Amino acid sequence: MEQKKLDLNSIIGFILIFGILIWIMYQNQPSEKEIAADKAKKELVQKQQAEAQKAKAATATIVQDSTAADSTKLSALKASLGNFAYSATLPSAKENFTTIENNLLKIIVANKGGFITEVVLKNQERFQKGSKDLVSLIKNKNSELNISLLTQDNRTLASKDLYFQPTLTKAGENQILTLRLNASANEFLEYKYVLKPNNYMLDFDIHSQGLSKVLNTSKPLDLEWTMKTIRNEKSISYENRYTDIRFEYEDGKDDYTGQGKDKEENPEKVSFVAFKQHFYSSILLTKTPFEKAKLYSNDLVANEQTDTLHTKQFRANMPLAFRNGEVNYEMNWYFGPTDYATLNAYDRGLDKIIPLGWGIFGWINKFIFIPLFGFLSSFIAYGIAIIIFTIIIKIAMSPITYKSFLSQAKMKVLRPEINEIGEKFSKDPMKKQQETMKLYTKAGVNPMAGCIPALIQIPFMYASFQFFPSAFELRQKSFLWADDLSSFDQIAKLPFNIPLYGAHVSLFPILAAIAIFFYMKMTSGDQQMAAPQQEGMPDMGKIMKIMIYVSPVMMLIFFNSYGAGLSLYNFISNLITIGIMLVIKNYIIDPDKIHAQIQENKTKEPKKQGRFQQKLQQMMEEAEAQKAAQKKKK
Repeated sequence: MEQKKLDLNSIIGFILIFGILIWIMYQNQPSEKEIAADKAKKELVQKQQAEAQKAKAATATIVQDSTAADSTKLSALKASLGNFAYSATLPSAKENFTTIENNLLKIIVANKGGFITEVVLKNQERFQKGSKDLVSLIKNKNSELNISLLTQDNRTLASKDLYFQPTLTKAGENQILTLRLNASANEFLEYKYVLKPNNYMLDFDIHSQGLSKVLNTSKPLDLEWTMKTIRNEKSISYENRYTDIRFEYEDGKDDYTGQGKDKEENPEKVSFVAFKQHFYSSILLTKTPFEKAKLYSNDLVANEQTDTLHTKQFRANMPLAFRNGEVNYEMNWYFGPTDYATLNAYDRGLDKIIPLGWGIFGWINKFIFIPLFGFLSSFIAYGIAIIIFTIIIKIAMSPITYKSFLSQAKMKVLRPEINEIGEKFSKDPMKKQQETMKLYTKAGVNPMAGCIPALIQIPFMYASFQFFPSAFELRQKSFLWADDLSSFDQIAKLPFNIPLYGAHVSLFPILAAIAIFFYMKMTSGDQQMAAPQQEGMPDMGKIMKIMIYVSPVMMLIFFNSYGAGLSLYNFISNLITIGIMLVIKNYIIDPDKIHAQIQENKTKEPKKQGRFQQKLQQMMEEAEAQKAAQKKKK
């Protein structure tokens, strides 16, 4: 076979192909930047691989150390908490919160301690209406609930420092939050909250299971509830005046701790404890009364002129008794308005926390003022409702007012004859008294008739002083220049503070003071004319002259920081009284007719004296007899 040889064309072809390959390799070689980047990338990968190996080794060491540390920590925890250390090993043993809410309340409960850490009233705003700052009764750790747990080996544990396991479920529209402080899977202390729709009150049960093996059951558990009440109203002094602890005890009795520093009460058989603020309250109720309670209140407002966050410090300690080795209390929480209608609707005696007055004063408020004002305010503006309410009350009292003025008119007619008796028996005061009483009897005039109507009106006046400051419905309701009828109607801010008066000027108290001045100015003359000066008695004329100026000043001072609703009531009340008095004096009572009637009465057989007159006559006769006997001895 013939051997092939390379020809010239083949050699040239190989050279061209080789040249092309060299050119392609040259064009595609990396730049210096690309070479440096590739080098850095390789170094980074090598570094990451080295760190991964190092981390893997370190993790193994940490796991070993952690296991040993956890074992040591758990041993220490068991040593301090006993069987309750089990709760610290659960996933819930961390700072976490559960929220339950309805259309009225938003409530937040903490795992740690199992108690409520925040309560927001969704439809209630703080004192600056429109600010969208809602009323919060509990927030920023101002309240705690704690149970002191005495273990079998005499250790005392605080439930507020231990972690509860939460479980949130629903039953229809009700939200049920159960929190368990576990000693083991079957031994626990349980808090159960049940929130219903459209309700300010929620169920709250405390129940234990199997803790007779863990706790010392020979003594009751100590339940402690504390709170710093948060300021929610414009006037600090006004709100603080109506903030206190109220409670029900011994099957229906009620009382309160009072104002000031370090106030304490120790009632027994307590069925509810209310941390009452002016217009909002936090109340703990129990179906099984606490055997006793220790209630403590302290005033936190050192200076009413400063912007204070908290008003009172409250504390309540109640024992939780063991029954058959377990604790089982069915209770309730109320967080809501201090409103009579709302509280009364629960039929648990909660309306007692509203200071409506005792005895007849409370009856007037409950059965007259509250129903009447509630009816009027249901269809007209609150300011107008106060005016109409006042008119109705004053018209209803007008017959009593008429009796009082009629008595004054009769005494005024008899004034000349009384003066004659005074001059005739100026040296014999006892005889003067006897002759004056005979004149009253003969003329058919009762000197006490003018006092009795005034006494009848006093309960209504006092009831109004209790009703208006407690009327929740006036809160943040405006009228004329007053933006809130439940607080003072400031028209000017003073650059300084006047003791007792304040650092602002309220207009309604000024108007009420002016009305009182003119009323007393108009009536003082008649009263002085009607009331004869008695021997040894103070000069009523001078007293009345002083009161004409003192009463308006007192109104200005004490009512400047009171609610505008009460000042408006007093202003309208005095205006109406002045009007009624003018009508009675000018169009109803005729002095000439009264004089003629008295003269006619003198010709008739004297009417039988009343008990008071008989008693007074008897006392004077006995005094006269003693005086005569003393003269004979001399």
